[in-house]
Amino acid sequence: MSSSDNDKQRNREIAENEADRQTVGDVRVSVWAIAVTVVVGVIVFGIGWAWFNR
Repeated sequence: MSSSDNDKQRNREIAENEADRQTVGDVRVSVWAIAVTVVVGVIVFGIGWAWFNR
């Protein structure tokens, strides 16, 4: 294998690792966004419930 082939293989591995990291980051952001949305929804629902039942 030539040096150029080694460099290409190394670059492929780096690109795959970066893609994996990006995917994990995207999932983490999505989970946080869903969690915040659920919390805000529960708060709004609770305020509405209290408002209509006073």
